[in-house]
Amino acid sequence: MIDSVLIANRGEIACRVIATAKAEGLRTIAVYSDADANARHVRLADEAHRLGPAPAAESYLKADLILEIAKKTGAQSIHPGYGFLSENADFSQACEDAGIVFVGPGANAIRAMGLKDKAKALMDDAGVPVVPGYHGDNQDATFLNEEARRIGYPVLIKAVSGGGGKGMRLVERDEDFLASLESAQREGQNAFGDPNVLIERFVQNPRHVEIQVFADSHGNAVHLHERDCSLQRRHQKVIEEAPAPGMAPAVRAAMGNAAVKAALAVGYRGAGTVEFIVDGSDGLKEDGFFFMEMNTRLQVEHPVTEAITGQDLVSWQLAIANGKTLPMAQAEIPLSGHAVEARLYAEDPENEFLPSTGKLWGLELAVEEGVRIDTGVEEGDEVSPFYDPMIAKVIVHEATREEAMAKLARVLKKAVVAGPKTNAAFLAALASHEDFLSEDFDTSFIDQRLVALTARPEGQQEKAMVAGLVHLINDQQMAVTDKKSERSNEYWSAWDYMDGFQLGGERVLDQQVVVDGETMDVQVAFDEDGVHVNGLRPDLDAVSIVRAPNGVYAVSGGRQTLVAMPEYAHDDEGGAGHIGAPMHGKVIAVFVEQGQQVAKGERLFIVEAMKMEHSVVAPIDGTVSVVNANVGDQVEEGFAVVDLEAEEVE
Repeated sequence: MIDSVLIANRGEIACRVIATAKAEGLRTIAVYSDADANARHVRLADEAHRLGPAPAAESYLKADLILEIAKKTGAQSIHPGYGFLSENADFSQACEDAGIVFVGPGANAIRAMGLKDKAKALMDDAGVPVVPGYHGDNQDATFLNEEARRIGYPVLIKAVSGGGGKGMRLVERDEDFLASLESAQREGQNAFGDPNVLIERFVQNPRHVEIQVFADSHGNAVHLHERDCSLQRRHQKVIEEAPAPGMAPAVRAAMGNAAVKAALAVGYRGAGTVEFIVDGSDGLKEDGFFFMEMNTRLQVEHPVTEAITGQDLVSWQLAIANGKTLPMAQAEIPLSGHAVEARLYAEDPENEFLPSTGKLWGLELAVEEGVRIDTGVEEGDEVSPFYDPMIAKVIVHEATREEAMAKLARVLKKAVVAGPKTNAAFLAALASHEDFLSEDFDTSFIDQRLVALTARPEGQQEKAMVAGLVHLINDQQMAVTDKKSERSNEYWSAWDYMDGFQLGGERVLDQQVVVDGETMDVQVAFDEDGVHVNGLRPDLDAVSIVRAPNGVYAVSGGRQTLVAMPEYAHDDEGGAGHIGAPMHGKVIAVFVEQGQQVAKGERLFIVEAMKMEHSVVAPIDGTVSVVNANVGDQVEEGFAVVDLEAEEVE
């Protein structure tokens, strides 16, 4: 029997595995990079061991070092979580060769499903429906272009080793094919070390429905129903739910049987997810789904399956790793209520969802009946630029879909996260959108409504500014008096202010305040009822305040507003010509050189972060005066990669 487990991962999933392992009496061993030396999963584990520097290639992807630590600590098993080495067939084999149990499938199953083209050919042979396309070895660009024409546009280009939307491009016109192919191949090479792609028909009105499967080493396999993951952005899942809206029992049975057939075809063991693309143009039908890929690991969204079945999937993994048979037969697996999961990320929806990093000055998520929070961070922790910027998964389980979505939206709107910006308000808008609630959606839902979903409600920032500024004013007065006035117990006591107080009449001050980096002129007034700014009084019930060294974060409706007193410093007027990196990342392409003239909208450079490419274009017509970075350089957010001089107007 396994008595110890090394978790070869970090963040939320490492914490999740540790929780179940400890509950079952296993000794837990964490590993960490230098960036994660004080991380939550390190604090939770029974012991923790350093891997190396922050970059994943020098830490969490070092299979040999992880195995060495496992041997040194006497770990009888390794749980890979998801991402990193979780779908690495060589790592699975190395564990087996070392006599350490890999909590996942064997190397042969991972290899069989690891390449999308080979997996689809295998599924076709096994009688599992697949999308028409080209899944062969010929990677000549001209040949692939001809194949796209044969299949018929629109087509999808997919990296064969891909996942998470990386190396995937939708092409709707033949003239766009070659440029999209080049981009997909480059991203596939950067993310997976493999530039090869496949081409397949793009299914109209697509829904993304996946089946959770489990198999043991005794030839048994079952499915634990489905999850709908259609709400995506850039092919990354945003909200997942179970069961899938509109799913009839007959369709569930057909998809479940196909998924089990797929698992048995490769001699699978452990937890896996068979993903299907579903034609949602006329409802979910028994003949309207096609195999996309199989993820040979536990999925990020597994908690919604746990919620509707009442099962602990990590516990199932550990039981199967111990050589036991499946805990339940197919007919015994329950399906109760409706569950939904939202991925709360440190990203800025109002700035093209760029990653947002830094210290979490505040983190408070509602804990109530029917709500589960899976997280790898706590207040005071850092969101690092080196890894996926997930803060938490918010999971809600209720009797009906309507109740689950309403509670999810409410929890997200009440979320208090200060420091890195988050997508909480965006997620709440999704969960309460009338079209989504009426089950009228597909994978294009977010892209079609992005402007409305990311729009800030009118007046919200001003209300946050008022609450934040009033707190700053009070803090300044407290610093002067070192305590509240002993002559009054009023929070906004006039006796505490050093502003030329006079009897009779309202006191009014002109004040500058910095709101999310922009300086504003406001009018602050004091009267017998307290303080108001621009005629508005602070709504302390609707706005949460988190203090930080750089000001206060006023958090309302899932959005934060940073409010600070101005610092009067010299303004570098030359800054307008600096074209900065949009986030911390790696420069992977520079398209211009010193002295080159460029037109507004022309590409200047590409920065890669989180293995996604972000192109930066010229904001004006001008001439490149300096190129400050080379391909391969790591740059900080805002670093001037290119200096651009405006074109002179004669």
